[in-house]
Amino acid sequence: MAFSLYERWILRKSELVTEFYSYIEELLQHDMVMELDNYIHHYCFTRLKHSLDVAYFSFFVAKLLHWDCRSVARAGLLHDLFHYIRKEENFGNSSHTKVHPALALENAKNICDLNKVEEDIILKHMWLATPVPPRYKEGYIVTFVDKFCAVTELTKSLFTRSRLRALNSGI
Repeated sequence: MAFSLYERWILRKSELVTEFYSYIEELLQHDMVMELDNYIHHYCFTRLKHSLDVAYFSFFVAKLLHWDCRSVARAGLLHDLFHYIRKEENFGNSSHTKVHPALALENAKNICDLNKVEEDIILKHMWLATPVPPRYKEGYIVTFVDKFCAVTELTKSLFTRSRLRALNSGI
């Protein structure tokens, strides 16, 4: 029986999702990763949800480009592996933007072995806000997908908040 184009797409998507989770399922077993669900990130999303989105979309881009999708998925999940509320921390002369990548890398190394690509992705994912660009091409994927997800989350959060205000005021 011949499959329709839609059926082939659904089958392929299912295979890709299975592959994606095969790369990160071990990481999702760690309490340090699951704890990210306790921290709000970009107003209405948890840090775990944000990290899963970055990992998922980065994986698909890397897959399309035939790049190292395993490293991209793992580093995407671990890129914000820190456990503090940003607005409550004081970094002295530095900033959260500069401090959290090194902290996320240190935390990631405590729960798993990372390859050089994964380390570089986590450490340099804030490029454009920090001066040193990624060394590996895969790092650019996570960097830009992270920015895309952040803008999307902030936009959804602002829309949701303004919608709630409108509903509460009877508009």
